[in-house]
Amino acid sequence: MSIIPNGSIAKATVPELLQRKSLAADSTNKKKITCLTAYDYPTARLMDEAGVDVVLVGDSVAMVVLGYESTLPLTMEEALHHTKAVRRGVERALVVADMPFGTYQGDINEALQNAVRFVKEAGAEAVKVEGGERRLEVIARLTEAEIPVMGHVGLTPQSVNAMGGYRVQGKTAGGAEQLLRDARAVEAAGAFSIVLEGIPRELAAEITQSVRIPTIGIGAGPDCDGQILVLHDLLGLTFQESPKFARRYANLGEVISQAVREYCSDVQGGSFPSDLESYHAPSAMKGGKPIRIAR
Repeated sequence: MSIIPNGSIAKATVPELLQRKSLAADSTNKKKITCLTAYDYPTARLMDEAGVDVVLVGDSVAMVVLGYESTLPLTMEEALHHTKAVRRGVERALVVADMPFGTYQGDINEALQNAVRFVKEAGAEAVKVEGGERRLEVIARLTEAEIPVMGHVGLTPQSVNAMGGYRVQGKTAGGAEQLLRDARAVEAAGAFSIVLEGIPRELAAEITQSVRIPTIGIGAGPDCDGQILVLHDLLGLTFQESPKFARRYANLGEVISQAVREYCSDVQGGSFPSDLESYHAPSAMKGGKPIRIAR
């Protein structure tokens, strides 16, 4: 985010992020774009206040919050619900909503209607769609309707069945060439940025140099214009092994578990609540007289 004259952090916008990419080409002081996922009001508010540039209401909510085995079962109504909560917690960051599987891969008009719902009903400022050349038409249609689109190429989790699992993409010459074409197609269609997920660092660097819109890496090395992580991986709140690229900055899972164990112990031992944590009757009502409660 940029700093406005009075010293406060200005609102992150699509034009500002695009400008940051263009300025970086002529500057050694390249300012990376910071992105994280969020799915509720309190975490979104904390991230916004900490200065995150982009808050993505990722379809990863299906796995890390709702307990599904993949992102595929997520519905529009579930995605809208979480986007609304995040929107209420964010003032400065750009709020991007991940369009769930099945909401944009089919009829182009249905895809537009679903994207409009994210903007009108949930307050999203942009949407994200997965896929490269195959999504050219839908990206172009959404941007034509004044809905900013974030692209996503490489390891696309909504394609997990077609890919045969969560596998690094672009490791062959043919695969790398296809991802380059995908990234350029996403840019040509009008997307304002591209998430590069699960691809070799060298390929991510090449794509970043070959497009004029910001690249946001996740498992794509440090040469992208920005980085994104799933918040629950960063905080240690997942129940499965985190991927190689997901650096853990805290272990809140253990902090929460320990706090709950102490609470249970205090309740069972009688030390919670204490007298100081209890309300008391007025002195005139004490002395053994029963307290009458009006009905």
